[in-house]
Amino acid sequence: MSYKKSAALALATALAGGSAVLMAAPAAQATVQDVDYKCKTPIGDKSAVSPIDIKSVKSGSAYKLTMSFEKGVSSSPVELGKGAMQPSAVIKLGGAESGTVPVSGAANSEAIPANTPIKISDLSGTYTPKKSGKVTFTAGVLTIKALGTTTTCTPSNNPKPSLELDVKGAG
Repeated sequence: MSYKKSAALALATALAGGSAVLMAAPAAQATVQDVDYKCKTPIGDKSAVSPIDIKSVKSGSAYKLTMSFEKGVSSSPVELGKGAMQPSAVIKLGGAESGTVPVSGAANSEAIPANTPIKISDLSGTYTPKKSGKVTFTAGVLTIKALGTTTTCTPSNNPKPSLELDVKGAG
């Protein structure tokens, strides 16, 4: 058998094996959703669309949630030095649960030049189910604190959930 054929066979086997593993995974559906943020900034209103991804990792009876932004949602008229910007947000719960889960992230690890999109680091938090059933997780309000100011970005397009989990509540 030639190298190309054996490599193709190995790849096909790996892909087939990978899909079998995915099919056996617990019921969780994650979908990247475009969120149209309307931001109230110290220098006026801004808007931007960012694809948002929410992932979960089960940890005991809880889930560690990670909210990722694929694009920046605002900019600053002045450079934001390293560590000057602190992001946080809420993830809205739906389905079997209601309420929100607070998530937060690290301050910017590098300076952000003036008038460039602010890249939001991954935001994480912990969700502990209270009820059993299908729970949806949707991007909520994003808050960016920088240089003594607060920018609040609210989804304006009623985004769909980025994640759905089948959970078992305590008790």
